[in-house]
Formats: sequence, structure tokens, C-alpha cells
Amino acid sequence: MPILTGRVETEHGAKYLAQLCKHFAHKIEASHDGTTGRAEFVYGPAIMSADDRGLTIRFELGDPDHIAGAKDVIDSHLERFAFREAITGMDWREE
Repeated sequence: MPILTGRVETEHGAKYLAQLCKHFAHKIEASHDGTTGRAEFVYGPAIMSADDRGLTIRFELGDPDHIAGAKDVIDSHLERFAFREAITGMDWREE
């Protein structure tokens, strides 16, 4: 099972985590509690955590072919929510 981890440095990580989870909850199961969150994508679960310096999202993907889609769904939404900071996506690494 591929693991995909993204990180973006921002002082507003908890805010973006909440926005992402609330937005995704309209279509999929998603929840958050302030500094942690989880969204159940078709690609696999996305586990989110925020700290004072940023936001980290870890996908547990069911298939390596889902890597591009998982990155895109997060990056495209984060770009909209974080437009004031000109964030264009996360720094991703594959394990």
C-alpha cells in the first residue's frame, strides 16, 4: 500500500485543515477536531494534522495509480482556500 505525505508550511494549518474537512464532508465522510482530521476518499483515507508551522496530510492509498488524483484533490482545494498566502500545493513525498 503506497503512502503519500504532503506538507505545507503556514501559520494557518489548523484553519485550512478545518476548511478542507468541512468542505469534503459534503460528499464523503470527513471529521476534524481542531488539529487533526480524517477524510475517507476513494483513493484511501487522508489523515491530517496541523501544528504551529503547517499542515501535513498523509494518504494511505489503495493503489499506486491513485497518487496523482490524491495530490490533485488536496492541492486544488488548498490553492482555493489559501489564496491569500499564494499556496499552490503541498510538498509531496511517496513512501
